[in-house]
Amino acid sequence: MNKILVLSSATIILLISGCSTRGPGAYNGNRTVNVKEYKDDSSLYNAHMDKKKYSHPTMRPYVVRGIRYHPTVVNVGDRFQGNASWYGPNFHGKATSNGEKYNMWGMTAAHKTLPMNTIVKVTNRRNGKSVVVRINDRGPFVSTRIIDLSKAAASKIDMIGTGTAPVFLEVLGFAGKGSRKIPTQKQLKKSPKSVSLSGYAIQIASFSNITGAILTQEKYDKRDGYKTVIKDVQTDNGRLFKVWLEGFKSEQEARDYKANSIFKHAFIVKED
Repeated sequence: MNKILVLSSATIILLISGCSTRGPGAYNGNRTVNVKEYKDDSSLYNAHMDKKKYSHPTMRPYVVRGIRYHPTVVNVGDRFQGNASWYGPNFHGKATSNGEKYNMWGMTAAHKTLPMNTIVKVTNRRNGKSVVVRINDRGPFVSTRIIDLSKAAASKIDMIGTGTAPVFLEVLGFAGKGSRKIPTQKQLKKSPKSVSLSGYAIQIASFSNITGAILTQEKYDKRDGYKTVIKDVQTDNGRLFKVWLEGFKSEQEARDYKANSIFKHAFIVKED
């Protein structure tokens, strides 16, 4: 049985993802975001080259223009309000943050922190008109705006001419992985009520005595914001004290961190 002896801190990791530059119909700012590829990690690089195996980021924290964004877990029924904008022809056919091609005629939208494939009802507070969209991109990276609609979605709530509009957002559910369509009401009722995240950790050291484990834990405490713990494990060969970095929300996030950290001989473990 594992026992947690020491722990500390929270989670920060930098990974940049997104699409190209904002054009007419929305804000005029530059929205260029480069995807950082870790070519020194052969498994990750090969997976990136093999599109059938590559998994685009959905819940990994990222940074744009010096601001860190942390995708968050939300529940069905959660409501938000703010200003919406839209993006159109200059982005049509370009890659979105989850790897799809942006289709300005599709019912999709960009949001800074909602999980990918979140289904959201967007209501224009000026006229009461609503549209249902699926989140498949990141943005808008303007502090006063909370969602960037496709041109078709913006047309549905009559905000093309104004460019922006005050809106309410309501989380309706979550589409399945790889889904490209808005689920029906029946499908949404069967979908999860929230996004569940599997926990991953990186084992950075293992000792047969607690002293070595404590010294290592203290040395790397708060390393990049991840929580450091010691696991007391009973094995056939006696007790082992394993030092873990915890708080990774996906295996991919843990791989990205390991590939660019000093812990080259560490390995990834899935938490219970």
